[in-house]
Amino acid sequence: MRVLITGGSGFIGQALTHALTARGDQVVVLSRSPDRVPTHTGMVCVADLKEVQGQVDAVVNLAGAPIVDKRWTDARKQLLRDSRIETTRRLVDWIEQREQRPSVLVSGSAIGFYGSHLDEVLTESASVEAGFPHELCRDWEQSAMDAVKLGVRVCLIRTGVVLGRGGALSKMLPAFKLGLGGPIGSGAQWMSWIHRDDEVGAIIYLLDNPSLQGPFNLTAPEPVTNEVFSKTLGKVLGRPAFMRVPAVVMKVMLGEASELLVEGQRVVPANLNTAGYTFRYPQLEPALKQVLGQKPS
Repeated sequence: MRVLITGGSGFIGQALTHALTARGDQVVVLSRSPDRVPTHTGMVCVADLKEVQGQVDAVVNLAGAPIVDKRWTDARKQLLRDSRIETTRRLVDWIEQREQRPSVLVSGSAIGFYGSHLDEVLTESASVEAGFPHELCRDWEQSAMDAVKLGVRVCLIRTGVVLGRGGALSKMLPAFKLGLGGPIGSGAQWMSWIHRDDEVGAIIYLLDNPSLQGPFNLTAPEPVTNEVFSKTLGKVLGRPAFMRVPAVVMKVMLGEASELLVEGQRVVPANLNTAGYTFRYPQLEPALKQVLGQKPS
């Protein structure tokens, strides 16, 4: 299979590229800075869709600017929209122009689609709460769904917090290693997480199974509260984790964007479970131990 990946130079994209090429697939990575993307056997990197040569059997759309690293000013919100929605629209336009179109598009989204629901368990059929995260994900998904009219199977991946070497965990580790980590706010807000190996494994599972389509929550089957996450990370590191970060501090630092950290969502992968995907890391502690290079107990 020959797979085009947008956002292939990112945290998830690089791992996906390695997994696909390791099993013998060919990968084309679309990047704005192809010279900075490490290449290896089985992959090529291009700066523009016009440079893609030959047949593409599948597309994985992971492009999008980081959402929690800065305050959501009007300019930042527009950048977040453009990097996701406009990129997806251009991708669908490119698919339409292909003489032989890809059979499947796996397109990024996020659990922010649902908005904040406190303790409610959220499956793919859950109701939504209005707000910027929901509107961003909704429009992102709608842009991808336009490919259905072109005869392309579309899977929408609503991803939670991805745990691996890098990503969100790398921002948490310095404080936790110093014994200065701890819950955010009350710690009662839910964290829906997934190990990067399962994120990649689920994407490949969706590529390989032609009967699967529609939305899929890419989160582990066992979400935890922020307090449980903090205590578990501290336990794995052998460090205390009681330095609570007041919610007001996060709100001052990130403004509206702090809602993703302070409110949280309790999301479960109902459709992925029904589809038969088997998680390698369904529980948090073994997942953290693997990421941090510890042997499971």
